[in-house]
Amino acid sequence: MEYSLFCHHFYALSVSPVKKKLGLLFIMLLLWVYMLYSCVGYCATMPPSLVVDNNNNNRAKETDFLGKYAEAESGRPDLMMSKLLSRPQSSWTDVESDYDEPAVRRAPRDFSKDEADADRAEEWDDGRRVSPLSSFSNGSGNKKMPQAIIIGVKKGGTRALLEFLRVHPDIRAVGAEPHFFDRNYDNGLDWYRDLMPKTLEGQITMEKTPSYFVTREAPARIYAMSRNTKLIVVVRDPVTRAISDYTQTLSKKPDIPTFESLTFKNRTTGLIDTSWSAIQIGIYAKHLDNWLQFFPMSQILFVSGERLISDPAGELGRVQDFLGLKRIITDKHFYFNQTKGFPCLKKAEGSSKPHCLGKTKGRTHPNIDPEVVQRLRDFYRPFNMKFYQMTGHNFGWD
Repeated sequence: MEYSLFCHHFYALSVSPVKKKLGLLFIMLLLWVYMLYSCVGYCATMPPSLVVDNNNNNRAKETDFLGKYAEAESGRPDLMMSKLLSRPQSSWTDVESDYDEPAVRRAPRDFSKDEADADRAEEWDDGRRVSPLSSFSNGSGNKKMPQAIIIGVKKGGTRALLEFLRVHPDIRAVGAEPHFFDRNYDNGLDWYRDLMPKTLEGQITMEKTPSYFVTREAPARIYAMSRNTKLIVVVRDPVTRAISDYTQTLSKKPDIPTFESLTFKNRTTGLIDTSWSAIQIGIYAKHLDNWLQFFPMSQILFVSGERLISDPAGELGRVQDFLGLKRIITDKHFYFNQTKGFPCLKKAEGSSKPHCLGKTKGRTHPNIDPEVVQRLRDFYRPFNMKFYQMTGHNFGWD
């Protein structure tokens, strides 16, 4: 009898409307807390607005393409670093800064717009979203200085490489280009660190800003942050790269002069105009010489932009080895998009669907006079040979 009475009371409580409402409210509260935490985690990984420093004026043209600073030659890179960290830029090697103020710097020649603008506006074809699970995990960990940086080159395939690498669970990267070591250095390292996503123990923080490779001060500044930073450079046939650079600018400013007219100082004599940034960037040996004053070749990995298209898994394998990570990104992550003409991800970060880079990538190049192309190949050949010697790798551009 007592047992039956106990069961009756227990049953009455279990089906009580009050209990049901309390249980429902408890579940809703848990869901609300989860959603709030996820949103906080996601927002914590978003960089604040980038502040562009436009104080680097009065560029002086440098004529010694492969010269070195006297301090470096005398075995005192610390002296050169202190000068580079404090002084305003004085070399044409920061060619990407041309895109900041075309009305101020070489106004007749500055037709390009900064690649970062395209990157900030660029979206994946289907408007990729970050999954709630990824957002939830983003709320933990700490913000750290990047241990690896993709420093170049513009129109070489840096955006594709970064998005491919973000598939790896042990890599966390900033989406937008911080431009810290070339434009925003006065904002300080704390500002820079705050741009970084949170990482857990064992994860690598990365960023990419292609203009670093051609910025004179960048090596000294990165060295001052951490001499152990690993550097990645995506390089591409400099002639094809220059045409791609021009194509991007042409898409934004259709009224610019032809590629042929911009290439030469004098078409009759065939003198190449190295004041044009599209030409300057491709003199890789010149820019690399600057970096080798601070970093050994063992800390710099050169990724072939051509192989990144023809064999993305192979190049990504080299990058993962260089970063000391397990080879998780393999052939199974890629498929070749015939329409775009380059590989795409079967599954991108935070999504279960295939993804390709947006419409700003893979533009059709304009037809360029074959004679101009050959003149450019002749111009770049000695610089390419020097670059092959410096890196110990023949990229097959000639």
